Amino acid sequence: MRLSTIGGVIALGACAAMTAVTLRASDMVGVYAVVEKVVLEPADAAPQRIQVWGAFALADQNSGSTYGTAQRGYLYYTCPAGREAVCRREWEDLKSVAGKNTGVGLGARYKDPGRIRKADEKPASPDQYPIERGIIRLSAGHDSLPVIDRIKAALRGR
Repeated sequence: MRLSTIGGVIALGACAAMTAVTLRASDMVGVYAVVEKVVLEPADAAPQRIQVWGAFALADQNSGSTYGTAQRGYLYYTCPAGREAVCRREWEDLKSVAGKNTGVGLGARYKDPGRIRKADEKPASPDQYPIERGIIRLSAGHDSLPVIDRIKAALRGR
């Protein structure tokens, strides 16, 4: 009897441990953002680069669920060779949320998301756009994630 109780406790503990890992690992987003505006270069018709203006929090690539400090500025990307159609679709998705105070996610937690550039930095040497799962638009119920709240506060200047 005692053995099965201990076995049950061990099994329960193992399930709890697996659940904890699953919860931490479930957030695989590389960049959370609230997009204010998008600038496609050299033109909207056949863009080769994108400036995504707003506030952002980049994934801490050393842990399963944390993000860096929310920062205002812009991300500057170029598309990986041969992936232009995917980039253009995702860039159109980013344009569609610009100025709507909507939280979005892009890229992947353990891949290079590029860097957040300050507003006064001239666009040069774009980072590779992090193609992964597409643009994840957060629904109204999830738009109040703590990381999105910090991003919105950065946009308000707090």
